[in-house]
Amino acid sequence: WLAQLGYDPIYGARPLKRVIQKRILNELSKEILSGKVNRDSIIRLDVFDGKFVFINKQEQ
Repeated sequence: WLAQLGYDPIYGARPLKRVIQKRILNELSKEILSGKVNRDSIIRLDVFDGKFVFINKQEQ
């Protein structure tokens, strides 16, 4: 799924870095800044309804 989002027929996989930055790293940073996730947390990344979901393994 991530590979499909980050692939472009003209540029190949070059856009993948931007997809990872925008959809994963930026959103995870927001979770950390809001206090929902600690710096030392173990996070599982999943996809639900076409969106990335962060699951804090320490809360389970």
